[in-house]
Amino acid sequence: MDLVIIKNYFLPLVGSFIVALIITKLVRDLALKFKIVDAPTEPRKVHKQPVPMLGGLAVYLTFVLVTIVFYQAGLLLDGRIQPGHILGIILGGLFLMFGGWLDDKYRLKPGLQLIWPVLAALTVILSGMSVSYITNPLGGLLNLGGTVWSPLLIFFWLLGMMYTTKFLDGLDGLVAGVAVIGSVILFIISLFWDVPMSGTSILCLILAGACLGFLIWNFHPARIFLGEGGSLFIGFMLGVLAIVSGAKIATALLIMGIPILDVIWVIVRRIFKDKKSVWLADRKHLHFRLLDAGFNHSQAVIFLYFLTLIFGASAIFQQTVGKLVSLGILLLVMVILALWLMARYKSRSLK
Repeated sequence: MDLVIIKNYFLPLVGSFIVALIITKLVRDLALKFKIVDAPTEPRKVHKQPVPMLGGLAVYLTFVLVTIVFYQAGLLLDGRIQPGHILGIILGGLFLMFGGWLDDKYRLKPGLQLIWPVLAALTVILSGMSVSYITNPLGGLLNLGGTVWSPLLIFFWLLGMMYTTKFLDGLDGLVAGVAVIGSVILFIISLFWDVPMSGTSILCLILAGACLGFLIWNFHPARIFLGEGGSLFIGFMLGVLAIVSGAKIATALLIMGIPILDVIWVIVRRIFKDKKSVWLADRKHLHFRLLDAGFNHSQAVIFLYFLTLIFGASAIFQQTVGKLVSLGILLLVMVILALWLMARYKSRSLK
Protein backbone atom coordinates (compact mmCIF):
# COMPACT_ATOMS: atom_id res chain seq x y z
CA MET A 1 0.00 0.00 0.00
CA ASP A 2 1.28 3.48 -0.89
CA LEU A 3 2.81 5.22 2.13
CA VAL A 4 0.99 8.46 1.32
CA ILE A 5 -2.37 6.68 1.33
CA ILE A 6 -1.51 5.01 4.65
CA LYS A 7 -0.55 8.37 6.18
CA ASN A 8 -3.54 10.32 4.88
CA TYR A 9 -6.33 7.74 4.96
CA PHE A 10 -5.42 4.76 7.13
CA LEU A 11 -3.83 6.59 10.06
CA PRO A 12 -6.63 9.13 10.73
CA LEU A 13 -9.27 6.37 10.73
CA VAL A 14 -7.40 3.80 12.80
CA GLY A 15 -5.69 6.38 14.99
CA SER A 16 -8.93 8.07 16.00
CA PHE A 17 -10.56 4.66 16.54
CA ILE A 18 -7.85 3.60 19.02
CA VAL A 19 -7.80 6.97 20.78
CA ALA A 20 -11.61 6.89 21.13
CA LEU A 21 -11.51 3.41 22.66
CA ILE A 22 -9.12 4.64 25.35
CA ILE A 23 -10.67 8.05 26.02
CA THR A 24 -14.21 6.62 26.21
CA LYS A 25 -13.09 4.34 29.05
CA LEU A 26 -11.57 7.31 30.91
CA VAL A 27 -14.66 9.49 30.38
CA ARG A 28 -16.92 6.64 31.52
CA ASP A 29 -14.94 6.34 34.76
CA LEU A 30 -15.17 10.11 35.21
CA ALA A 31 -18.94 10.12 34.73
CA LEU A 32 -19.34 7.31 37.25
CA LYS A 33 -17.12 9.11 39.76
CA PHE A 34 -19.17 12.30 39.60
CA LYS A 35 -22.47 10.40 39.26
CA ILE A 36 -23.37 11.88 35.88
CA VAL A 37 -25.64 9.03 34.85
CA ASP A 38 -28.92 8.52 33.05
CA ALA A 39 -31.33 6.75 35.39
CA PRO A 40 -34.33 4.96 33.80
CA THR A 41 -36.91 7.13 35.55
CA GLU A 42 -39.22 7.71 32.57
CA PRO A 43 -41.39 5.19 30.66
CA ARG A 44 -39.67 6.03 27.35
CA LYS A 45 -36.27 4.96 28.70
CA VAL A 46 -35.29 1.57 27.30
CA HIS A 47 -32.37 0.80 29.63
CA LYS A 48 -32.91 -0.88 32.99
CA GLN A 49 -29.93 0.36 35.01
CA PRO A 50 -28.29 3.80 35.35
CA VAL A 51 -25.81 4.37 32.50
CA PRO A 52 -22.91 6.87 32.56
CA MET A 53 -23.25 9.87 30.26
CA LEU A 54 -20.73 12.39 28.84
CA GLY A 55 -19.82 9.98 26.02
CA GLY A 56 -19.87 12.88 23.60
CA LEU A 57 -16.86 14.28 25.43
CA ALA A 58 -14.88 11.21 24.37
CA VAL A 59 -15.88 11.69 20.72
CA TYR A 60 -15.09 15.40 20.87
CA LEU A 61 -11.70 14.99 22.58
CA THR A 62 -10.71 12.26 20.15
CA PHE A 63 -11.69 14.37 17.17
CA VAL A 64 -9.84 17.43 18.49
CA LEU A 65 -6.65 15.59 19.48
CA VAL A 66 -6.31 13.69 16.20
CA THR A 67 -7.26 16.76 14.16
CA ILE A 68 -4.54 18.80 15.88
CA VAL A 69 -1.98 16.08 15.12
CA PHE A 70 -2.82 16.12 11.41
CA TYR A 71 -3.04 19.91 11.39
CA GLN A 72 0.46 20.14 12.84
CA ALA A 73 1.62 17.67 10.19
CA GLY A 74 0.34 20.08 7.54
CA LEU A 75 -2.20 17.64 6.10
CA LEU A 76 -5.46 19.54 6.65
CA LEU A 77 -4.96 22.93 5.02
CA ASP A 78 -5.64 22.27 1.36
CA GLY A 79 -6.80 25.73 0.32
CA ARG A 80 -10.43 24.94 0.98
CA ILE A 81 -10.02 24.41 4.73
CA GLN A 82 -8.45 27.36 6.56
CA PRO A 83 -6.93 27.55 10.07
CA GLY A 84 -9.93 29.62 11.18
CA HIS A 85 -12.28 26.83 10.14
CA ILE A 86 -10.47 24.32 12.34
CA LEU A 87 -10.57 26.76 15.25
CA GLY A 88 -14.27 27.40 14.66
CA ILE A 89 -15.04 23.67 14.72
CA ILE A 90 -13.07 23.15 17.94
CA LEU A 91 -14.62 26.15 19.73
CA GLY A 92 -18.11 25.33 18.47
CA GLY A 93 -17.74 21.79 19.75
CA LEU A 94 -16.47 23.14 23.08
CA PHE A 95 -19.67 25.16 23.51
CA LEU A 96 -21.67 21.98 22.90
CA MET A 97 -19.59 20.02 25.41
CA PHE A 98 -20.06 22.65 28.12
CA GLY A 99 -23.78 22.99 27.50
CA GLY A 100 -24.12 19.22 27.28
CA TRP A 101 -22.38 18.77 30.62
CA LEU A 102 -24.72 21.29 32.21
CA ASP A 103 -27.76 19.51 30.78
CA ASP A 104 -26.55 16.01 31.70
CA LYS A 105 -25.84 17.20 35.24
CA TYR A 106 -28.68 19.65 35.91
CA ARG A 107 -31.35 18.88 33.24
CA LEU A 108 -31.60 22.35 31.70
CA LYS A 109 -34.87 23.75 30.39
CA PRO A 110 -35.25 23.73 26.57
CA GLY A 111 -34.63 27.47 26.30
CA LEU A 112 -31.27 27.14 28.05
CA GLN A 113 -30.40 24.04 26.02
CA LEU A 114 -30.81 26.05 22.81
CA ILE A 115 -28.11 28.58 23.77
CA TRP A 116 -25.23 26.20 23.10
CA PRO A 117 -26.18 24.98 19.62
CA VAL A 118 -26.79 28.60 18.63
CA LEU A 119 -23.32 29.59 19.89
CA ALA A 120 -21.76 26.63 18.06
CA ALA A 121 -23.42 27.59 14.77
CA LEU A 122 -22.44 31.26 15.15
CA THR A 123 -18.85 30.27 15.91
CA VAL A 124 -18.62 28.35 12.63
CA ILE A 125 -19.98 31.34 10.72
CA LEU A 126 -17.56 33.73 12.44
CA SER A 127 -14.68 31.37 11.61
CA GLY A 128 -15.12 32.36 7.97
CA MET A 129 -16.81 29.20 6.76
CA SER A 130 -19.25 29.97 3.96
CA VAL A 131 -21.34 28.47 1.19
CA SER A 132 -20.36 30.13 -2.07
CA TYR A 133 -23.05 28.46 -4.15
CA ILE A 134 -25.58 25.65 -4.25
CA THR A 135 -26.64 23.69 -7.29
CA ASN A 136 -29.91 24.78 -8.87
CA PRO A 137 -32.02 21.65 -9.62
CA LEU A 138 -33.32 23.44 -12.73
CA GLY A 139 -29.79 24.00 -13.99
CA GLY A 140 -26.81 26.17 -13.17
CA LEU A 141 -25.72 27.44 -9.79
CA LEU A 142 -27.23 29.75 -7.17
CA ASN A 143 -24.47 32.09 -5.99
CA LEU A 144 -24.59 32.81 -2.25
CA GLY A 145 -21.09 34.17 -1.68
CA GLY A 146 -21.00 37.64 -0.22
CA THR A 147 -24.73 37.64 0.56
CA VAL A 148 -26.66 37.25 3.79
CA TRP A 149 -28.02 33.93 2.52
CA SER A 150 -24.75 32.08 3.11
CA PRO A 151 -24.56 32.64 6.91
CA LEU A 152 -28.33 32.16 7.23
CA LEU A 153 -28.13 28.85 5.40
CA ILE A 154 -25.22 27.68 7.55
CA PHE A 155 -26.95 28.75 10.78
CA PHE A 156 -30.25 26.99 10.16
CA TRP A 157 -28.59 24.01 8.48
CA LEU A 158 -26.37 23.36 11.50
CA LEU A 159 -29.22 23.86 13.97
CA GLY A 160 -31.36 21.45 11.97
CA MET A 161 -28.64 18.80 11.86
CA MET A 162 -27.86 19.15 15.56
CA TYR A 163 -31.47 18.77 16.63
CA THR A 164 -31.98 15.86 14.24
CA THR A 165 -29.25 13.82 15.92
CA LYS A 166 -30.40 15.02 19.34
CA PHE A 167 -33.92 13.67 18.74
CA LEU A 168 -32.52 10.53 17.09
CA ASP A 169 -30.53 9.60 20.18
CA GLY A 170 -33.01 7.17 21.71
CA LEU A 171 -31.46 3.73 21.20
CA ASP A 172 -28.02 2.39 22.04
CA GLY A 173 -25.53 2.94 19.24
CA LEU A 174 -27.99 4.57 16.85
CA VAL A 175 -26.52 8.06 16.49
CA ALA A 176 -22.88 6.93 16.64
CA GLY A 177 -23.49 4.27 13.98
CA VAL A 178 -25.31 6.68 11.70
CA ALA A 179 -22.39 9.10 12.12
CA VAL A 180 -19.90 6.41 11.04
CA ILE A 181 -21.96 5.64 7.93
CA GLY A 182 -22.50 9.31 7.12
CA SER A 183 -18.89 10.39 7.51
CA VAL A 184 -17.63 7.45 5.42
CA ILE A 185 -20.08 8.32 2.63
CA LEU A 186 -18.95 11.97 2.71
CA PHE A 187 -15.36 10.72 2.57
CA ILE A 188 -16.07 8.60 -0.51
CA ILE A 189 -17.84 11.50 -2.23
CA SER A 190 -14.90 13.79 -1.49
CA LEU A 191 -12.65 11.45 -3.47
CA PHE A 192 -14.60 12.22 -6.65
CA TRP A 193 -14.55 16.01 -6.55
CA ASP A 194 -11.87 17.16 -4.11
CA VAL A 195 -8.12 17.53 -4.52
CA PRO A 196 -6.19 14.29 -3.85
CA MET A 197 -5.49 13.64 -0.16
CA SER A 198 -7.70 16.55 0.87
CA GLY A 199 -8.22 17.93 4.36
CA THR A 200 -11.93 17.25 3.97
CA SER A 201 -11.26 13.54 3.46
CA ILE A 202 -9.08 13.38 6.56
CA LEU A 203 -11.67 15.14 8.75
CA CYS A 204 -14.35 12.69 7.58
CA LEU A 205 -12.14 9.74 8.51
CA ILE A 206 -11.23 11.22 11.90
CA LEU A 207 -14.91 11.60 12.75
CA ALA A 208 -15.68 8.08 11.48
CA GLY A 209 -12.91 6.57 13.60
CA ALA A 210 -13.87 8.56 16.71
CA CYS A 211 -17.51 7.48 16.46
CA LEU A 212 -16.59 3.87 15.68
CA GLY A 213 -14.32 3.66 18.73
CA PHE A 214 -17.09 5.11 20.87
CA LEU A 215 -19.64 2.74 19.29
CA ILE A 216 -17.76 -0.25 20.75
CA TRP A 217 -18.79 1.06 24.17
CA ASN A 218 -22.18 2.39 23.11
CA PHE A 219 -23.74 -0.48 21.15
CA HIS A 220 -26.50 -2.39 22.94
CA PRO A 221 -26.28 -2.90 25.83
CA ALA A 222 -24.60 0.50 26.13
CA ARG A 223 -21.97 1.03 28.80
CA ILE A 224 -21.99 4.79 28.19
CA PHE A 225 -24.34 7.25 26.49
CA LEU A 226 -23.49 10.19 24.26
CA GLY A 227 -25.39 12.63 26.43
CA GLU A 228 -26.76 15.98 25.27
CA GLY A 229 -23.43 17.37 24.10
CA GLY A 230 -22.50 14.24 22.18
CA SER A 231 -25.75 13.90 20.27
CA LEU A 232 -25.53 17.59 19.28
CA PHE A 233 -21.82 17.39 18.38
CA ILE A 234 -22.34 14.56 15.92
CA GLY A 235 -25.06 16.47 14.07
CA PHE A 236 -22.86 19.56 14.21
CA MET A 237 -19.93 17.71 12.63
CA LEU A 238 -21.98 16.02 9.91
CA GLY A 239 -23.42 19.44 9.07
CA VAL A 240 -19.98 21.07 8.97
CA LEU A 241 -18.51 18.27 6.85
CA ALA A 242 -21.36 18.64 4.37
CA ILE A 243 -20.46 22.34 4.07
CA VAL A 244 -16.69 21.93 3.71
CA SER A 245 -17.33 19.09 1.25
CA GLY A 246 -18.59 21.70 -1.19
CA ALA A 247 -22.10 22.33 0.15
CA LYS A 248 -23.18 18.70 -0.26
CA ILE A 249 -26.50 19.53 1.39
CA ALA A 250 -28.55 17.10 -0.70
CA THR A 251 -26.09 14.32 0.12
CA ALA A 252 -26.36 14.97 3.85
CA LEU A 253 -30.15 15.11 3.53
CA LEU A 254 -30.12 11.63 2.01
CA ILE A 255 -27.82 10.34 4.75
CA MET A 256 -29.99 11.84 7.50
CA GLY A 257 -33.26 11.64 5.57
CA ILE A 258 -35.09 9.14 7.76
CA PRO A 259 -34.20 10.92 11.04
CA ILE A 260 -35.03 14.33 9.55
CA LEU A 261 -38.45 13.18 8.32
CA ASP A 262 -39.06 11.52 11.67
CA VAL A 263 -38.24 14.75 13.53
CA ILE A 264 -40.53 16.77 11.25
CA TRP A 265 -43.36 14.28 11.74
CA VAL A 266 -42.93 14.22 15.53
CA ILE A 267 -42.85 18.03 15.76
CA VAL A 268 -45.97 18.42 13.60
CA ARG A 269 -47.81 15.75 15.59
CA ARG A 270 -46.88 17.30 18.94
CA ILE A 271 -48.05 20.75 17.84
CA PHE A 272 -51.23 19.97 15.91
CA LYS A 273 -52.43 16.64 17.29
CA ASP A 274 -51.16 16.31 20.85
CA LYS A 275 -51.27 20.09 21.51
CA LYS A 276 -48.11 19.98 23.59
CA SER A 277 -44.59 21.39 23.58
CA VAL A 278 -42.27 20.11 20.86
CA TRP A 279 -39.64 19.66 23.58
CA LEU A 280 -41.72 17.20 25.61
CA ALA A 281 -40.11 13.82 24.94
CA ASP A 282 -42.20 10.73 24.24
CA ARG A 283 -42.05 7.29 22.60
CA LYS A 284 -43.49 8.32 19.24
CA HIS A 285 -40.20 8.48 17.34
CA LEU A 286 -39.59 5.94 14.59
CA HIS A 287 -36.98 4.01 16.58
CA PHE A 288 -39.44 3.52 19.45
CA ARG A 289 -42.20 2.50 17.04
CA LEU A 290 -39.89 -0.20 15.67
CA LEU A 291 -39.58 -1.59 19.20
CA ASP A 292 -43.36 -1.44 19.66
CA ALA A 293 -43.78 -3.28 16.36
CA GLY A 294 -41.74 -6.24 17.60
CA PHE A 295 -38.14 -5.41 16.70
CA ASN A 296 -35.63 -6.01 19.45
CA HIS A 297 -33.16 -3.27 20.34
CA SER A 298 -30.32 -4.36 18.06
CA GLN A 299 -32.65 -5.21 15.17
CA ALA A 300 -34.19 -1.72 15.26
CA VAL A 301 -30.77 -0.04 15.25
CA ILE A 302 -29.37 -2.22 12.46
CA PHE A 303 -32.52 -1.67 10.38
CA LEU A 304 -32.04 2.10 10.63
CA TYR A 305 -28.34 1.68 9.79
CA PHE A 306 -29.44 -0.18 6.66
CA LEU A 307 -31.81 2.59 5.55
CA THR A 308 -29.12 5.21 6.19
CA LEU A 309 -26.58 3.23 4.19
CA ILE A 310 -28.91 2.59 1.22
CA PHE A 311 -30.06 6.17 0.78
CA GLY A 312 -26.73 7.70 1.74
CA ALA A 313 -24.81 5.49 -0.67
CA SER A 314 -27.22 6.39 -3.47
CA ALA A 315 -25.86 9.95 -3.28
CA ILE A 316 -22.44 8.70 -4.38
CA PHE A 317 -23.67 7.91 -7.88
CA GLN A 318 -26.10 10.77 -8.52
CA GLN A 319 -26.13 14.43 -9.45
CA THR A 320 -28.44 16.97 -7.84
CA VAL A 321 -31.61 16.03 -9.78
CA GLY A 322 -31.07 12.35 -9.02
CA LYS A 323 -30.60 13.16 -5.34
CA LEU A 324 -33.89 15.08 -5.30
CA VAL A 325 -35.62 12.07 -6.86
CA SER A 326 -34.06 9.87 -4.18
CA LEU A 327 -35.35 12.27 -1.51
CA GLY A 328 -38.83 11.84 -2.95
CA ILE A 329 -38.45 8.06 -2.83
CA LEU A 330 -37.17 8.38 0.73
CA LEU A 331 -40.31 10.31 1.69
CA LEU A 332 -42.47 7.58 0.15
CA VAL A 333 -40.52 4.89 2.02
CA MET A 334 -41.01 6.81 5.27
CA VAL A 335 -44.79 7.02 4.73
CA ILE A 336 -45.06 3.31 3.87
CA LEU A 337 -42.89 2.40 6.85
CA ALA A 338 -45.00 4.54 9.21
CA LEU A 339 -48.24 2.97 7.97
CA TRP A 340 -46.80 -0.54 8.29
CA LEU A 341 -45.53 0.12 11.81
CA MET A 342 -48.91 1.48 12.94
CA ALA A 343 -50.72 -1.53 11.47
CA ARG A 344 -48.19 -3.89 13.03
CA TYR A 345 -48.51 -2.22 16.42
CA LYS A 346 -52.32 -2.38 16.33
CA SER A 347 -52.29 -6.07 15.38
CA ARG A 348 -49.90 -6.85 18.23
CA SER A 349 -52.05 -4.84 20.67
CA LEU A 350 -55.13 -6.90 19.79
CA LYS A 351 -53.42 -10.21 20.56
